[in-house]
Amino acid sequence: MAQRGVTAHLDHLVIAAADLASGCAWLEDRLGLKMQPGGEHPYFGTHNALLGLRGGYLEVIAVNAAAPDPPYPRWFGLDTPAMKERLAAGPALIHWVASVGNLRAALRLSPEDHGEALALSRGNSRWQLSVPQTGALPMSGVLPSLIQWESVSPAARLQPSGLWLERLSLSTPAPARLERALEALGFTGTPLDITEGPPHLEAILSINGKEIPLA
Repeated sequence: MAQRGVTAHLDHLVIAAADLASGCAWLEDRLGLKMQPGGEHPYFGTHNALLGLRGGYLEVIAVNAAAPDPPYPRWFGLDTPAMKERLAAGPALIHWVASVGNLRAALRLSPEDHGEALALSRGNSRWQLSVPQTGALPMSGVLPSLIQWESVSPAARLQPSGLWLERLSLSTPAPARLERALEALGFTGTPLDITEGPPHLEAILSINGKEIPLA
């Protein structure tokens, strides 16, 4: 049960790609929708594009070849040989991010290690995000990173796409651990299907009555 009024809900899904253009083309081909501009993340040397999703948004993220490499590991495991090999085969849904009202309180209450709170900004956007020092994905991506928006979320400015998230399927060798962490965070809103198996994420999206799996 969530403690001290802490609650969490889906903020966005993270699709990583070897480069931003190919990632956008891959997602647009599957959904039949046009990605919207995102921006650059100078702290990690990445950039993104976004797409509205009822109750959140989709993010395509990639290393920005025009930006200097950071002196520390990039977020979402983008610097690791395993992730580079994975993305060489094509873009993939690698992670998800949950929004909380008080990030530091949520990190204290969760029984799992989401990373440490980093204060980040871009233009008028300001937020805090949990990022492990190693840049690794928490529980191989099935445990969400946590975000606290200190400005308006991108979801509020994106054009409606008509796209829905029907459910998010999360496979992990430790389903009970994942369930305990989400319960401690008071996660609500998005239907989750948590099963035992190798780490894997699959989002079932829908538009105009048609379901589209994304993994």
